Amino acid sequence: MSTITTKDGVEIFFKDWGPKDAQPLVFHHGWPLSADDWDAQMLYFLAQGYRVIAHDRRGHGRSAQVADGHDMDHYAADVAAVVEHLDLRDAIHIGHSTGGGEALHYVARHGQKNGRVAKLVMIGAVPPIMVKTADNPGGLSIEVFDGFRAALAANRAQFYLDVPSGPFYGYNRPGAELSQGVIQNWWRQGMMGGAKAHYDGIKAFSETDFNDDLKAVSVPTLVMHGDDDQIVPIADSAILSAERIRTSTLKVYPGLSHGLCTVNPDIVNPDLLAFFKA
Repeated sequence: MSTITTKDGVEIFFKDWGPKDAQPLVFHHGWPLSADDWDAQMLYFLAQGYRVIAHDRRGHGRSAQVADGHDMDHYAADVAAVVEHLDLRDAIHIGHSTGGGEALHYVARHGQKNGRVAKLVMIGAVPPIMVKTADNPGGLSIEVFDGFRAALAANRAQFYLDVPSGPFYGYNRPGAELSQGVIQNWWRQGMMGGAKAHYDGIKAFSETDFNDDLKAVSVPTLVMHGDDDQIVPIADSAILSAERIRTSTLKVYPGLSHGLCTVNPDIVNPDLLAFFKA
């Protein structure tokens, strides 16, 4: 397996496919998944001639199940370590859900100042901030995320069946075509990771305030979101993020779920390709 070791001693797994002289695409996965969640994109863009890279976040997938560092600062620093190890330049970073926050944090804090980033894509992403606060009255109550933590601690295996079977892919909607394989693959990826990383990661994706990062982004950015996203409601995420990134374009998908990259790659992938080539 391809791995690097970060400055604080954490082993991070990554995939690196395609010509080394091609433009790199760096994919950032959602919680509590792994680089495997990008299969439908990595195969597609590899066939389009790109170099495609994806890592497993610390504590997730095949990366080390460490007890600490499960916050956006460490996540972004880990990405920077992979990027520097591979010496990626002119890269496009694509993040889904929690990975959208991670990609944004990396670009704003590391990638732009080092001149390594060409563009950014955030899909169903968690910024600006998910939890309800005085400054974010449209956010979700802290009790929602406390419920996630309680369910994870009580029976993580069942929780990781319930989420993809219901709201993540919109399989709880009338007439939805449920894929047992997709549900089981979500469960497989989740259970590969560490319970401590996933528990702490709930705070990272729900309580991190990304507003300074949004203001700092200067590269062309595509914000994509399904308007039937039941995990990261669009009104308090993509709509606000697109307003705060001065170089952004917002693309809303009517009726699509949080898991649109897996369920609707025939729609998402061509739109990504058009943005990459623009």
